[in-house]
Amino acid sequence: MGKKAAKGRMRTSRITICKGFTLLELLVVLCLVSLLIAIVFPSLYGTEGMRLKSETKRMASVLRYLNDSAISTKEPYSLTFDFGENTISWKGPDVDKTEQFKSLSSVELPSKGNVREGQVIVSFGPLGIQESLVVHLRQPGEAMTIALNQLSGRVAIKPDDQ
Repeated sequence: MGKKAAKGRMRTSRITICKGFTLLELLVVLCLVSLLIAIVFPSLYGTEGMRLKSETKRMASVLRYLNDSAISTKEPYSLTFDFGENTISWKGPDVDKTEQFKSLSSVELPSKGNVREGQVIVSFGPLGIQESLVVHLRQPGEAMTIALNQLSGRVAIKPDDQ
């Protein structure tokens, strides 16, 4: 019996040295590298196109918000486009806010045509917006259009062909 115990100890006492990385170490390095790429990537490839898309989404969101709020609360709200300062101002259910849109180019309304200068005030009544609205955002080399349909209340975003 003593010999069998000695043999068993020898088998377990052998130390094997593996050279390489564990799965956990590889995952940590992979996460750190992907985080670094996510931070650096936008600055390498410019943010101009991203800014236009971001402004387009913000504008569409404001249009939807005002239209839906006017319908749900049965209160009138207004939206002012100021082309001199490239800002929009609105009065909503619980907020009076002004935001700057550097890409703001023009606003199209059936009653006023295509407006590029001055101020345009659009009102949202208890039935939503009174007439269809098209907002043009433009940057060098790229342009986007946001259309708010008066009948359906839907907002459509598409590349501008103006």
